[in-house]
Amino acid sequence: MVDRIPLERVRNIGIIAHIDAGKTTASERILFYTQKIHRMGEVHNGAATMDWMEQERERGITITAAATTCFWRDHQINLIDTPGHIDFTAEVQRSLRVLDGGVVIFDAVAGVEPQSETVWRQADRFRVPRICFINKMDRVGADLKRTTKMIEDRLHARPLLVQMPIGIEATFSGVVDLLEMKTVTYQDDLGENIVVSDEIPIDMRDEAARLRRDLLERVAETNEALTEKFLMEEAITPAELRAALRQATIRGDLVPVLCGSALRNKGVQLLLDAIVDYLPSPLDVPPMVGTDPRSGNPVECLPDPRAPFAALAFKIVTDPYVGRLAYVRVYSGTINTGANTYNATKGVRERAGRLLQMHANQRQDVDSLSAGDIGAILGVRSTFTGDTLCDPSRQVVLEDIKFPEPVIWVAVEPKTKADQEKMADALKKLAEEDPTFQVRVDENTGQTLIAGMGELHLEVLVTRMVREFRVMAKVGRPQVAYRETITRSARARGRYVRQTGGRGQYGDVVLVVEPLPKGSGFQFEDATA
Repeated sequence: MVDRIPLERVRNIGIIAHIDAGKTTASERILFYTQKIHRMGEVHNGAATMDWMEQERERGITITAAATTCFWRDHQINLIDTPGHIDFTAEVQRSLRVLDGGVVIFDAVAGVEPQSETVWRQADRFRVPRICFINKMDRVGADLKRTTKMIEDRLHARPLLVQMPIGIEATFSGVVDLLEMKTVTYQDDLGENIVVSDEIPIDMRDEAARLRRDLLERVAETNEALTEKFLMEEAITPAELRAALRQATIRGDLVPVLCGSALRNKGVQLLLDAIVDYLPSPLDVPPMVGTDPRSGNPVECLPDPRAPFAALAFKIVTDPYVGRLAYVRVYSGTINTGANTYNATKGVRERAGRLLQMHANQRQDVDSLSAGDIGAILGVRSTFTGDTLCDPSRQVVLEDIKFPEPVIWVAVEPKTKADQEKMADALKKLAEEDPTFQVRVDENTGQTLIAGMGELHLEVLVTRMVREFRVMAKVGRPQVAYRETITRSARARGRYVRQTGGRGQYGDVVLVVEPLPKGSGFQFEDATA
């Protein structure tokens, strides 16, 4: 794949957002306009390409992160559509770990929602450059300015409008491109008949000029050459603006904000242009640095197909037709079909049986995967989520993916003796796929307990166990693992004075409690004088 597309024209991006912001609908339009699919499926009809699981189509939500590859303007876009529900936040976390850029989608009416904040913090943790797409501009109550202000206030980001809408709610018909100062309007329902004009509506000219001035000023602040031009009041070309905004986006100084309506097929082609123009290629981000498991020295994994091979397994899937698949992001080098590789995390050799390029649940065999690629390997039996596969001659362990602890658990029991063995096998495979799903046996009662991130999470897993593994089981009532913790420092002092006729008794105690980093346990310090 990389032989055909140079690395500087590869984009590894994820679509992230709160539930119902329109991630899968936007992904479906991206696939349609890049000619990956020839008919758009709708989430509400249970026909979306990226929502391929039976339960996803029944519930109308995304449950697992689905990967695909498409092409736009001679660029290869490796796209991952992630879930928006908090119960499946691990899918977002492991996707962001291996991506170079992100598209964060916001509902123009609801603005920044709770899960929007969660995914934004996750993207901050992995230093993922991102652009924003304000979706559903055709809905009653849509407000671009309010949503942009919420991004600034709640997410502490620096959003920058690169478009302004033409019309609002039912009259939304297109956008003004503030870099080119042109209007882009959509003349048909499919969004394919697009009219680009230099004429900005008279009632919008003042506002467009003000936003253009703000755009120039804020982009110029991030680039010395443009600062000089701006202060000297020299003309700055759209190409210069675009190049400077790209660098500011990759550094995280600015976040370009676009708007549209994915359901009404407006603004998606411009979103694809922004992905190509502003989000980084594997060459634009710092090289991944791992550790040599033998010496402990740092090892740099250069994004070069000719370098020694190194890849991170970020997802395990049990496919009913081909078996166990390990989704990998290749950071350096190339792996060929049938090649021997080394699992540096486990210290075992693995053989790559088949290499696959994924399109949701469909597979295409490829001869090799190279630096910058996201694909799947069939036949690596000892590899789990977070493991590093590398060249045996240059061993490296990449940083693992850390997942949150489960918060709710239920007891499950097989209905018949025949289901008992099948249930154990099914739970083992499901736990391999999902790091936030844990299985244990209660030593007091002998019950099998399963733990997850929420009721919906466990409900989905139990349904999968019944449908995919044909295991009939009885499920107990959910129980939440409540935990108390110290949230801030506190200090208390107590004195004990007792006169007993002799020297008496006296004690003076000062107790100080302070919170430690999450998961670090307890530490006791005795400062007795």
